[in-house]
Amino acid sequence: MEYAEAPARLREADPVLAVLIKANPDFDRRAWMKEFPRIDSFGTLVFQVIGQQLSMSATRSILDRLQKLFSGRLPTPKEFLTTPRDDLRKTGLPRRKIEAFRTVAERFADGHWKEEELWALSDHEIENLFTAVSGIGPWTVHGFLIIAFGREDVVLAGDLALRKVIRKIYEMDHLPNEVEVLQLAERWRRWHSLATGYLCDPHITASEIG
Repeated sequence: MEYAEAPARLREADPVLAVLIKANPDFDRRAWMKEFPRIDSFGTLVFQVIGQQLSMSATRSILDRLQKLFSGRLPTPKEFLTTPRDDLRKTGLPRRKIEAFRTVAERFADGHWKEEELWALSDHEIENLFTAVSGIGPWTVHGFLIIAFGREDVVLAGDLALRKVIRKIYEMDHLPNEVEVLQLAERWRRWHSLATGYLCDPHITASEIG
């Protein structure tokens, strides 16, 4: 199945999602990324870890301060490792996240993790590899898979923003838990990432549901 067919398949599978898709025929789920610098695998992990339990605006603020520390760009793994922790703390990064970054940076810097080899791994293999690092959980990995590698069948079941949108759009009387999100997402199989993109896009709101 070609990616171009995905919106039609999702419309057939989910009548609620179909309303969003019909109202947004030119939707590009990666459009929001144009507001951010182009990043590699290490940079994507930095972005994801920064964003843990933070709003997009708070994430962007820390990311901007981190870039200023490195002349307007994100650091390479080696640059991160040679930067004093106190300087990194001034960007707003908590110690826990700095230590997670350092572990990740070490694995990229020493060649233990290589971009081309990561691309060859399955989603499950990448999740097992990354979550072995303290401070990196499934939410971080799932976002990485969507952003860095463009994997098409990833659902952010633990994402609070997604769960809130689902509660509203699907008119649920409670905030769905991860299991309930996964049950709902069964109808999006093969195109979980695109479905998640429609639901999480800030320009697509529940007001579009008639």
